[in-house]
Amino acid sequence: MDATPSSSSSSPFDMVSSALGRYVPRGGAEPAAGRGERGTGLRVPDGPAAGRQDQILGVINLDRDLRVLGSNLDAPVFAGLDAVSGSAFVDLLPPGDVPTVTRRLRQVLETGEAHVARIQRLRRRDGSELVVSLSILPAAAPQEGLTVSVIAMAKRLHLYAAETAIGTSLDIGETAQSLAESLLAWGDVAAVDLDFTVWTGEGVTGQAQGRIRLRRAALVPNRAWPEGYLTPGDDLPGDASRLLAQAVRRDDAPQAIVIPDRKAVERVLGSPRLIRALVPGDRSAGVACIPLVLDGAPPVVLGLAEIWRRADSPFRDSELFDLQELVARTVHHVDLARQHQREHKQVLALQRRLLPRTGGDTVEIASVYQPATPDSAGVGGDWVNSFPLPDGRTALVVGDVVGHGLGAAATMGQLSMEARALLSAGLAPDEVLEHLDETVTLLDDTESGLAAGYSALGSTCCIALYDPVSHSMTLSSAGHLPPVLVSPDGRAGPLAIHPHPGLGAEFALREPFDVHRFDIPPGSLLALYTDGLVEDPTVSIDDGIGRLADVMSTVHPWDALQQAARHVVSALAPAHQRDDVTLLLARMIGHRKGDTATWRLPARDDAPARARALLSALLRQWHARDDTRDNVVLLASELVTNAVRFATGPVTVRLIRTGHSLLCEVGDTGNGRPRLRRGGRYDDRGRGLYVVHRLTTRWGVRWTDTGKVVWAEVAR
Repeated sequence: MDATPSSSSSSPFDMVSSALGRYVPRGGAEPAAGRGERGTGLRVPDGPAAGRQDQILGVINLDRDLRVLGSNLDAPVFAGLDAVSGSAFVDLLPPGDVPTVTRRLRQVLETGEAHVARIQRLRRRDGSELVVSLSILPAAAPQEGLTVSVIAMAKRLHLYAAETAIGTSLDIGETAQSLAESLLAWGDVAAVDLDFTVWTGEGVTGQAQGRIRLRRAALVPNRAWPEGYLTPGDDLPGDASRLLAQAVRRDDAPQAIVIPDRKAVERVLGSPRLIRALVPGDRSAGVACIPLVLDGAPPVVLGLAEIWRRADSPFRDSELFDLQELVARTVHHVDLARQHQREHKQVLALQRRLLPRTGGDTVEIASVYQPATPDSAGVGGDWVNSFPLPDGRTALVVGDVVGHGLGAAATMGQLSMEARALLSAGLAPDEVLEHLDETVTLLDDTESGLAAGYSALGSTCCIALYDPVSHSMTLSSAGHLPPVLVSPDGRAGPLAIHPHPGLGAEFALREPFDVHRFDIPPGSLLALYTDGLVEDPTVSIDDGIGRLADVMSTVHPWDALQQAARHVVSALAPAHQRDDVTLLLARMIGHRKGDTATWRLPARDDAPARARALLSALLRQWHARDDTRDNVVLLASELVTNAVRFATGPVTVRLIRTGHSLLCEVGDTGNGRPRLRRGGRYDDRGRGLYVVHRLTTRWGVRWTDTGKVVWAEVAR
């Protein structure tokens, strides 16, 4: 290489360059004294020459334009680094590192403060890379420019840096990629192949050799590879998986192997198809295979790492020791990523199972659930649900459980199912929230809680019940963000609801849950969502809700609702979200006026007869079958009779025609709950309700502010 020292004997370049003579053997390194062979692998032992090659120092002098003035890179390890006088220093850098290193160089020029011990890759002439510890020093006066020293003995420092970098992500793919990038310091190509069960997050055991299945999880550098070569996401051929598994688990003990050159590789692999799949190019190359071993009894192999290098640069014992140490230090990060992947999949499966399937005939729904980025703390406790209630109304529920992971998922599942059961039993939204509030408090108990150390206090929930006959909505919220409503004329905005502290507040601080009622005309669009959709650190939460309303106002009444939901999420959700994004869109359809009828009757003895006459006439107008008409008239007569007997005010009768059934409702001011029971032989009480039970497909009771409504469904 060109060596042009500065005229100043005190310059950093002179001092470093003169010191090179004490460490670099002129004329190149001596050949290795001997080579040791173990199994199918050939390795070069450490000797005096190898020790001198490990302790290498180089120096490059730069002008203020960051061009090379002179260099001293005589050591064999720097072979292929073209630091020619007049060339740009950045030509030695990988393209992705050019901006950062250039900024550092200019910073030292401007401030005169040295930048030392940067782990950096330098590009050789043949495209391979060398990892060095790079220091940038200002030139001594009166010289201008910089002195760049490089130390190619940074393997131990690289081990520490690699271990620190690999554990920064919980994503299995990113963890494998970080490991492969760290291994590249010892070769020209590095790959990580994981057992398929590890890749998918399943449990790992000491599997039978014939059943192993490897998938390529990471590969560096990022370049165009030969046709047929395995890249990330590809499964290794079955015979290749078995071959590698048997090689690294010889004598039932995981161990590293080295295949020294292309000829030996071809002899071991045998098949041209396997050679195309596993060998990264046509050049003569050797490979070191390091198993990823999880300590245990017996130890479990999670996969293996492949490090390929030119055959004229064989692996030395010290390098194999470093490779094994790096893999051993970082394999637990791979297992942690696997466990996170498993938990992520379990929670995600539960979460998707809770997503609504249908909204019934009177509401069109669409939902989007977008989990947080894989390297976040885990899937959260967001859920939305929509389901038709037995009395013809539709329930829309959204909740956000505090925290992430299995504890949040278990609480989410329990609250979701409890809310559905209570709503189906006829409880009002505020009463359901009272029960959920008590449940969250009980789950926080250290003895009866679902997960040790997990607390769901502060979780939120919003429940909305849509009545398709009156085209109205009853809503209660426990600390949740307000739903956004788009009216048929295109006006959009959040519903005005009273804020609440959320679920699980201290008993003395608990407040009653307010009940809000809104008119929701047919064609309206309602959005229930969690905070991950509208939260942005740069804007207030009100501005985020306003952005949601603006985006929703662009949804046309004829747009496909699922496509519109995906558009809303893509327009608002951040690219790298740290919280789950959940959205439920509901387009209100309701019942047509001709499909419903309501009568208000005084609580007199003739009320059952009047109800029979009104219903019979309407059912003839609807062309109902004779048996259906008789059944509806009979059950309505029984319900009205019961209401007149126990109520103190007027009785309301309502008949609703749906797609496959008729729904008859009788409301009164009484507060007693009708109960089905088997009466005695001479007991006249309860026989009417038993008749209702036999005539209907289902029946039930819901409570109102003024009393109750008994409903019954009859097949058409």
